[in-house]
Amino acid sequence: MSGHASPAPPSPRGGGVIVERIDAVLGAAVEWPAAALVVADVAVLFAGVIARFVFQRPLVWSDELASLLFVWLAMLGAVVALRRGEHMRMTALVARLTPERRTLAEAAALAAALAFLILLVVPAWDYAADEAAITTPALEISGLWRAAALPSGIVLMAVFAFISLLRLLRPAADGAARRAWTGIAAVALLVAAFWLAKPLFQDLGRVNLLIFFVGVTAGCVAAGIPIAFAFGLATFGYLALTTGTPLPVIVGRIDEGMSHIILLAVPLFVFLGLLIEMTGMARAMVNFLAALLGHVRGGLSYVLIGAMYLVSGISGAKAADMAAVAPALFPEMKRRGAREGELVALLAATGAQTETVPPSLVLITIGSVTGVSIAALFTGGLLPAALLGLVLCAVVRWRYRREDLSAVERVPLKQVGRRFVIALPALLLPFVIRWAVVEGVATATEVSTLGIAYAAVAGLVAYRPFDWARLPAMLTATAALSGAILFIIGTATAMAWGLTQSGFSGWLAGAMAALPGGRGMFLAVSVLAFTVLGSVLEGIPAVVLFGPLLFPIARQLGVHEVHYAMVVVLSMGLGLFAPPLGVGYYAACAIGRVSPDAGIRPIAGYLLALLLGVIVVAAVPWLSTGFL
Repeated sequence: MSGHASPAPPSPRGGGVIVERIDAVLGAAVEWPAAALVVADVAVLFAGVIARFVFQRPLVWSDELASLLFVWLAMLGAVVALRRGEHMRMTALVARLTPERRTLAEAAALAAALAFLILLVVPAWDYAADEAAITTPALEISGLWRAAALPSGIVLMAVFAFISLLRLLRPAADGAARRAWTGIAAVALLVAAFWLAKPLFQDLGRVNLLIFFVGVTAGCVAAGIPIAFAFGLATFGYLALTTGTPLPVIVGRIDEGMSHIILLAVPLFVFLGLLIEMTGMARAMVNFLAALLGHVRGGLSYVLIGAMYLVSGISGAKAADMAAVAPALFPEMKRRGAREGELVALLAATGAQTETVPPSLVLITIGSVTGVSIAALFTGGLLPAALLGLVLCAVVRWRYRREDLSAVERVPLKQVGRRFVIALPALLLPFVIRWAVVEGVATATEVSTLGIAYAAVAGLVAYRPFDWARLPAMLTATAALSGAILFIIGTATAMAWGLTQSGFSGWLAGAMAALPGGRGMFLAVSVLAFTVLGSVLEGIPAVVLFGPLLFPIARQLGVHEVHYAMVVVLSMGLGLFAPPLGVGYYAACAIGRVSPDAGIRPIAGYLLALLLGVIVVAAVPWLSTGFL
């Protein structure tokens, strides 16, 4: 997935200058409040932990206020992500187009997103007006204060989508504006055609499920339309054209999906990942592991596997994990003769391996949409990831069995000890987070604030390179990434609701339950299905869309919900980091600055080993549930 990859617009002139000024002013007016909301949510949740655990005087209003602020953070973050072109999308097909056709595709993607937002404006205002009659229990204020975030965010996203279209439509000698108009016209014609075909859809019954939830969704995703908007267009089209569902219900489902209090952990863990990179905590861990194992064959590859395991336990965001580890290790590994393709292949493989290391955002999402205990998911995820790490280590041992280490000097034991002391505060952070959840000091949502406080103190006291000037950009980046993730969750929740109302979930439950072979066949089919889904949708939208449908079936067949969660997440990780479709693989290549072609052959062995590991995890439930 990537952001909008629009061609560079021509230098602004005339009306273009006015457009750029409006963009700059509105952008600042959104980004600063979004950054401030991240700080505010951290402060409110941290105050709740201190008041309850230290002073035994819980703040009854803290969760309600945090939830209110969170909805605004999610919507403004989605606005920032749209302005920056950072909404998740599949660009595999669009990237292969010629520059001329790519301009057309980019314009069509923006126009489709704008069409969805325009269609949603009136239902969003109606939804907010309905919520105005509700008084919140703790703060005793109108529900409009919270619900107004949705229409406000939708309107602002529409404005920035329109500004982006204006950039593509500026006159240019190469005919870019004409191609952009062609893309916009194509979207307008498609929307009109679907609307005029409404009487036809009324008679198609369940065929509409294929048309909208398969055809429209797949077509939009393949065309490079951001996933959140692809889900939204398919759901809006299905409910508006084939049912009598009041349209504000769609907005209500989006609100329900993206504002679950558990999901507050998403932006806070994203910010924590950025914080440990800025303070040097991640580098300290990597340096210690390199000193410990750098003198053995394949030693730095083992360090890479171990470092990704540890860093995944802190940040929860895979891109942040890879960005923290690769720059610290790749230069030295290249100096020792490692090939670029081998490096990026192992980096991508470790990304798949560590998908279940807490506090994984995918595990948090599973907990929020299925009701599975997040504390149990965090506990259950450690051993499966460790098993897959050992499998990768076995491949590394085989591949580096003839490595020449004659020029590598062993780090003296005293220096190893010194690096361990330096890294100790960073190494303790994952254990501090887990201890706080298990001992009841903080909930899975609140514990991220303790991690942030710990990382800030460690950065200021132990590591020192605390760059205050970077904080505003980090907070804004946190809001943008969180908004992109949460808007996907919101629209996917609406789609899942639409599928449930259509009766599809009952049909799917019956089909899966009727598979020959019972529990074993169900797990085997789940591994295959989620591997494919992971390569197309990424973990979070796939979980939100199919988790509520499949987890009840797993329970009926006697599969422990934590065990099933590990199978699902690890299978999606395989798809996410497997070329040619796995977008996580391309993210690893971008972070490592390596051509994707270089890593395709080396990664095959790692992925095969990971698949064997996933099969073992699926076959041995104790690996996921033994420590619950």
